[in-house]
Amino acid sequence: MPLATLIRRSSLPCPEVTSAQAAELLLTHYGMAGALKELGSHQDRNFLLDTGDGRRFVLKICHGDYSVVELQAQHAALRHLASHSEVRVPAVIQALNGADLLSVDVGGQGIHARLLEFIDGQSIAHVEHLSRQVVTGLAELCARVDVALADFSHPGLERILQWDPRHARALVKHLLPVITDPHAQACIDKAATEAHSRLLPLIAALPVQAIHLDITEYNVVWARDAHAMWQLQGLIDFGDLVSTWRIADLSVTCAALLHHADGDPLYILHAVQAYHAINPLRVEELKALWPLIVARSAVLVLSSEQQASIEPGNAYIQANLASEWNIFDVATSVPMALMEAAILDSVGLLERQPRDRVLSPMLPSLRGQAFTIVDLGVLSEHFEAGNWEQSDIDERLLKDAAQHDGLAASRYGEYRLSRTLPDSAREPETFALHVELQIPHGTVVHAPFHGSLRHAADGALTVEGDQLTLRLWGVRSDFDSGVEFAAGDVIGQGGGSLIVQLCTERDVSPPLFTIPSRAAAWRALCPSPAVLLGFDCDAPEPVNAVDLLARRDASFARSQKHYYQTPPQIERGWRNHLIDVQGRSYLDMLNNVAVLGHGHPRMAQVAARQWSLLNTNSRFHYAAIAEFSERLLKLAPAGMDRVFLVNSGTEANDLAIRLAWAYSGGRDVLSVLEAYHGWSVATDAISTSIADNPQALSTRPDWVHPVVAPNTYRGEARGSDSTPFYLKSVDAHLARLSEQGRQLAGFICEPVYGNAGGISLPPGYLREVYQKVRAQGGVCIADEVQVGYGRLGHYFWGFEEQGVVPDIITMAKGMGNGHPLGAVITRREIAEALEAEGYFFSSSGGSPVSCQIGMAVLDVMEEEKLWENAQVVGGYFKERLLALIDKHPLVGAAHGSGFYLGLELVRNRETLEPATEETTYLCDRLRELGIFMQPTGDYLNILKIKPPMVTTRRSVDFFVDSVSKVLSELEG
Repeated sequence: MPLATLIRRSSLPCPEVTSAQAAELLLTHYGMAGALKELGSHQDRNFLLDTGDGRRFVLKICHGDYSVVELQAQHAALRHLASHSEVRVPAVIQALNGADLLSVDVGGQGIHARLLEFIDGQSIAHVEHLSRQVVTGLAELCARVDVALADFSHPGLERILQWDPRHARALVKHLLPVITDPHAQACIDKAATEAHSRLLPLIAALPVQAIHLDITEYNVVWARDAHAMWQLQGLIDFGDLVSTWRIADLSVTCAALLHHADGDPLYILHAVQAYHAINPLRVEELKALWPLIVARSAVLVLSSEQQASIEPGNAYIQANLASEWNIFDVATSVPMALMEAAILDSVGLLERQPRDRVLSPMLPSLRGQAFTIVDLGVLSEHFEAGNWEQSDIDERLLKDAAQHDGLAASRYGEYRLSRTLPDSAREPETFALHVELQIPHGTVVHAPFHGSLRHAADGALTVEGDQLTLRLWGVRSDFDSGVEFAAGDVIGQGGGSLIVQLCTERDVSPPLFTIPSRAAAWRALCPSPAVLLGFDCDAPEPVNAVDLLARRDASFARSQKHYYQTPPQIERGWRNHLIDVQGRSYLDMLNNVAVLGHGHPRMAQVAARQWSLLNTNSRFHYAAIAEFSERLLKLAPAGMDRVFLVNSGTEANDLAIRLAWAYSGGRDVLSVLEAYHGWSVATDAISTSIADNPQALSTRPDWVHPVVAPNTYRGEARGSDSTPFYLKSVDAHLARLSEQGRQLAGFICEPVYGNAGGISLPPGYLREVYQKVRAQGGVCIADEVQVGYGRLGHYFWGFEEQGVVPDIITMAKGMGNGHPLGAVITRREIAEALEAEGYFFSSSGGSPVSCQIGMAVLDVMEEEKLWENAQVVGGYFKERLLALIDKHPLVGAAHGSGFYLGLELVRNRETLEPATEETTYLCDRLRELGIFMQPTGDYLNILKIKPPMVTTRRSVDFFVDSVSKVLSELEG
């Protein structure tokens, strides 16, 4: 069939068939009846038939001039896939006469009709963000279908199809006039022309086979499982089945993915990797992929515009137009050469540019003179106390180095810290694709190769050669554009700042910086200028994060887990953000250790000063230990007059148990279910959180007696009046111990239920429990390791909310802002009871450095009003979290106060079924958006939100808005 005929046929409207006519056709030819619902389509008339007995089918009707052999090919392919792959496809239902294809007359028009099995599920075309699981699932499906169809043949495959990319250029030329806007028309023509020119030299090497050619989100059926995760159900609509280039199938899938890419064309790379892993592609196919995607996007736009002009009332077509223009915009937003490099890099086939080019020196007058290479990277010693946030810091550092040493240069391929973006989901453009020099005024600049000069609109002076393009900023040249130079000719003069960039693509204008995910691709197009500068100006290659993780796993005991399966490498922090080696800032919402924030200069100064003087153990006599102990006692309730200094919360809680044993003479301890207190033998014994230890409930020693968790949200009794119920568990344990004649040692509990996300205990609970415990000679331990020290905002200590005073307070975490520091505060008689068992000693607990750091933390908390910040910003934070309850069904409750908050996710607010998998997805997705968050609780369905106490309203908004965005994805 000639292409012109095909185009005319492709412009036909849907057959005019009413629901009544479709019902009559079904009854007459299939003996079926039921409810009919029309389904959207470009050119077919499709009806969903529900027979009412649990069976559903799709009646597909097309124009009578469609080729019968092509429709028969579709049916043959369906049967082939059903028997040769695990891909589920619809079965073809035979008519009463045994035929699987009917050619009949309806209302005076000839049509073809067939009935197919309906695959239950839904399209994901409406889903804004597709998870990596869905993206790879689509690509893997495409690969499996192509593998299965590799040996399939049928006469109906040899046809001229408008979607066949072999005809894309001709189709674009024919349909281009449908676009009336001159600028849009020119954009489409330019994109299609470039795509065609890049494809031409590759065509001979592209394998040809039968392919589906429409494996998109519209034709792949999905269903949400009980965890709100998308599960693939099957593949439908074989209307574009054809024999053509194999790679065209993946190009169609990738083009469809661009609608969900949020403007990022590299979004498709996971699909490429997934396809290639199942059905390996040739290098020529990988190079052809992006031009095919661009061509596909142009054909999509033009075909839809053409069809919309024919059927302006077709809502299906109108709805698709915007998405297809979006696909085109994303597909043409980056150079084709860049995408080729990115695609090859994604499957490990990208070749680095050779470094042995022969180029003439660009600055021969400076040859042999030493340039000071200025480190502007993430770990640079030039950066401290957030000074990288100052404008023009990089330029000032380079100028300072030049004033001191004469010549200075930045490094090519360096991830610049100054370009990080705090509180942003956008990947920062940190990777330098250029070198900036500081050179004397009047320095002569020479052409390093033969080429023509051009003055660019952005101020660059460009030398365009056969294989390389040199771009320079900061060079004054009196020559006009178009002048040709030989290698070594003078092209101008520079002075002060000179920016140098190379590019292997003549028509590409690279950025000076790119985002890390595009760095490898851009690096292939923009090689280092070291060869023409005459000195090594390349940043050292960073350690591969995957390799580093393997080294960690090979030497560091694996029971010491890390966050995330593929964690970013974090090497710097500032305030409430952590920064990876590529310069991306992550909002830290889980680090309750760094109360003052990361990288606080006071900590560095105090630690360095004390280390330079003395650091030893607390058995020596020095002022800091007395001063720090006095300051801690001023924070404690009246009557508490003794301090022990240790290294961690685990040691503090372990010591508290020993104190309880020594003071009471007993060994039995009451703890609370679902709580965590530490990792030592004793603290692990009293910890019952199965999230931290799956064997926690079955491995308790007989001296530990867990009471029912007083969880007012999801516990056995709920609400503020549940105190009497939870006291019954305490009474039962105390009565049993009394009956057995066993002396109670004490009771340990977080005054705010930390592991459950900061839930307040029911009113009066601790007051009643403390009275009962003390009545039996036990001591009351308040574990303030997580929730105390001002983090709660309105209360400095968690036990203040309950209106009680414990006998022993344990603390750690934020006391040292990351330095190992913990403490136990108690009364003299309890402290001295331990002396009967010998003296207590912690080698580095209470060292001079630890004490000075501990006092500095208290000073900064006061000076920077961090407790007040926890009240004000923490209060705003809680309000914003509470507002999520009304907006998102998955949000069951917002717990806590200040900067110790919890967001509990449930699938049902009545049953409180934990949304565990959804919480995992949320945390992983937040990391993609630039936020660190982890789940907590025995069901891992709670966000335990405990950021540094310097957290701002801007950070709060970024976090809550991001959580809301991801929840919308889950609920969509």
